[in-house]
Amino acid sequence: MAARFGSKLRELRIHLCQKSAASAGVRDFLAQHYVPLKQANPKFPILVRECSGANPVVWARYERGQEKSFSLEGQKAEDVLSTIKKITQ
Repeated sequence: MAARFGSKLRELRIHLCQKSAASAGVRDFLAQHYVPLKQANPKFPILVRECSGANPVVWARYERGQEKSFSLEGQKAEDVLSTIKKITQ
């Protein structure tokens, strides 16, 4: 089940590495859950940034420019989804 984002959230950015083992769960999350997540939030900006050697992190930007980051290092796809659901409420 895809998450619906709360009204205070303005943007979601996901940073990951294309090859590292630490980002494997994030890559699996994108393959399994990105489309349903985007379908549930069609006009919401979800930005995916790949960079060689990057640590997997999700950034949430809230109203008034407040940002929070959460490490996704070593998480499985389901854990990444639960982290995103937690921070988007």
